[in-house]
Amino acid sequence: MAYEKYIAAVAVSNTTFGYDRRYKYLVPVDLEGRIFVGVRVIVPFGKGNRKRIGVVIRIDNVSDLPDGENVTMFKPLRSVIDNEPLLNAEMLELMMWIRETTLCTYFEAFRTLIPIGLSVNYTSKYIIAEDRPSDTGILSEEARKLWDTIQNDIQCLDEAKVSVIKELEDKGFLTEKDDVKRRRKDETIKMLRLTEKYIDGEVKAELSEKQRAVAELLESCGAAAVKEINYICGVTSSVINTLKKKDVVEAFEYETIIEPKVTVNESADDIILSDEQQQCFDGISALIDAEKPDASLLYGVTGSGKTAVFIKLIQYVLEKQRNVIMLIPEISLTPQVVEKFTSLFGDLVSVMHSNLSLSQRLNEFKRVKSGRARIVVGTRSAVFAPLDNIGLIIMDEEGERTYKSESSPRYNAKDIAKKRCVTHNAVLLMASATPSVESYYYALKGRYKLFTMTKRYSRNHLPSVEIIDLATEGFYGSSSTFSERLVDEININLERKEQVILLLNRRGYYTFISCCDCKAPVICPNCSVPLTYHKVNNKLMCHYCGHMQDMISACPQCGKNHLKLTGIGTQKVEDEISRLFPDARILRMDADTTYSRYAYEKNFKAFENGEYDIMLGTQMIAKGLDFPNVTLVGVVSIDKALFSGDFRSYERTFSLLTQSVGRCGRGEKQGRAFIQTYVPNHYVINLAAEQNYVGFFDQELEMRKALIYPPFCDTCMFEFSSEMDRCADTASRCFMNMIREKIEKEKTSIPLRVLEPSRCTYEKLNGKFRYRIIIKCRNNAEFRKFIGDIYKKVFKMKEFANVQTTIDINGDISL
Repeated sequence: MAYEKYIAAVAVSNTTFGYDRRYKYLVPVDLEGRIFVGVRVIVPFGKGNRKRIGVVIRIDNVSDLPDGENVTMFKPLRSVIDNEPLLNAEMLELMMWIRETTLCTYFEAFRTLIPIGLSVNYTSKYIIAEDRPSDTGILSEEARKLWDTIQNDIQCLDEAKVSVIKELEDKGFLTEKDDVKRRRKDETIKMLRLTEKYIDGEVKAELSEKQRAVAELLESCGAAAVKEINYICGVTSSVINTLKKKDVVEAFEYETIIEPKVTVNESADDIILSDEQQQCFDGISALIDAEKPDASLLYGVTGSGKTAVFIKLIQYVLEKQRNVIMLIPEISLTPQVVEKFTSLFGDLVSVMHSNLSLSQRLNEFKRVKSGRARIVVGTRSAVFAPLDNIGLIIMDEEGERTYKSESSPRYNAKDIAKKRCVTHNAVLLMASATPSVESYYYALKGRYKLFTMTKRYSRNHLPSVEIIDLATEGFYGSSSTFSERLVDEININLERKEQVILLLNRRGYYTFISCCDCKAPVICPNCSVPLTYHKVNNKLMCHYCGHMQDMISACPQCGKNHLKLTGIGTQKVEDEISRLFPDARILRMDADTTYSRYAYEKNFKAFENGEYDIMLGTQMIAKGLDFPNVTLVGVVSIDKALFSGDFRSYERTFSLLTQSVGRCGRGEKQGRAFIQTYVPNHYVINLAAEQNYVGFFDQELEMRKALIYPPFCDTCMFEFSSEMDRCADTASRCFMNMIREKIEKEKTSIPLRVLEPSRCTYEKLNGKFRYRIIIKCRNNAEFRKFIGDIYKKVFKMKEFANVQTTIDINGDISL
């Protein structure tokens, strides 16, 4: 095969970070017209030339090869997967930036940018070569015997020696054929058009009246769907088939994009902003007008009408012929947001989140890429929507941890949004009633523009909040989880026909089982995590690895049958609510009741319509939801969240409490909330009850400054996991020594505080023991090069042979 002009730099799949680089391949002459930057290809990789999928990230002329390189050094590409590039220039640059900032591989970054429906499965198989030699004398005896066999049954290759198959391939008897299948095919409709022969008058067949009607229709419109032809001409499939046989028409598949069926029944012009809202709108729209990259923070109390400001800003951006991305932290918030936005903007709205089917995700991707949708609403991954000419990116509840990816690449959607705003000269608008400490700090320092709304839009007061001391307040029954006061308040609401929201951020029935004799807890066999009892299926379950087993009657450690079940989950509270309020209609919202695709939409709509009196749930019901008839919120228990072992635990608890309390009193009626706790004097709970974010921020900032945590530094965590405890421990200590040696050798001045290796909070998950090293640093290019050089080495050292090493910059360190 001849090779000519071009060398393609390819990012290859399934490489580790230590071996990840741009691998160069020759472009065969017959593929030159199909190779573009951004297309996927099949390449031979490694000494065994194993076939891998890759993506082309650069194309150079052979004449531009640097000194010391020549075409004989490179293997040829095998085949091309895509007919057109999947990445444009912006996405390609973003892919490189993600790799550089998160220390992932090229292909991991690429895979994040495209919908999963576009991913492919690759297999290869041997077939008999068409231009094979006629002389089998050139084969060894073993190869000749195999050749004689496979001519009748090629399936026997599955059991043949690799060396013999290789000989048949090398000598031209067999050829390897690539088989690439996309996970989801394009949606198409079957179309008909006249053949070139018929148009040129080469077909002389006589046509019946119905056949002639079909031909005349196609002559007038060029092409039409088979179903349309059947309907318009009143013909059946037999007429179509006859026309195909006469070479009059030919069928082809036409790719379609399904448009949502929505009705616009509201207008953004009808929304009247308050004085505070108008000031925020004017300030942010001025930033948009400047057409320069900028970032702003909208801090507004719960119920202050941030969504109304979003809508007016979106309308403003659309009028300027620019586009918008709106990010929301939870899939549970999608139904209400999408319903509101589609009623205002119709089919300009596209929805992107992981709960959509593969075909739905692919269809939305195409709608956005084609320009049919101009407003993208979705969770974290929606930040990668292939929108052009972005004018505004909104991050609602910007401090939520769900915006941070927990798998490689471990990016933060906020960082991606900033990068895209720089590319498009757009504005990033972060918004929350409880902004992250870092964002509010940067806003006060002037890095972000700060806009505030301190009053509720409805002019109602914020809910009245009362803290119930469970150590002194009487319970409603000996085994109750409800105080008498909270039970009385729920009864009042039920009598008034007003709705109640109850928060408990733990699912299951009993969350802890232990032995009364040996005191040992019943833990997951794969994790160092207590199993949770689920009454619905009478099973013990691990909420981390998914392990499930039957309920036990005896202690696994000592064999005695004195087991104690403690801790409360949403299932147990649901049972108790049913007992205390037998006539109440109860909706439970947690991971066990919302696994179906449309569960959020169906259940929230039913609650909004008054079909339920009480909604009990985990944190998915605490933020962003708006139910006017909810006038009472009860926090069943929150103490465990305060002491989770993460420096952000106070911040998350304050946010959860503040947001939960803010779900009530959003209509015309005054709201009230009750927080049950054993630590009623804790300042976090008291400040949340006061809805005093600024007071909390001041105290939290002082603590972070004293302990040197963000925003006064960045964090970088390395995790070492292995099925053998000793291997993970050894690897963590070896990595620590590598950091010390590099610092001493290079006399680096990079500001670092490296904490000694330690077990993770949950020392074992998914059958692997876990250790970690936490580094307090300044996340810049110099630090990433310093730590990246060390990270690359671990993949080539024997101490890390049985150890998985991961890196997470500014991630969650609570586990």
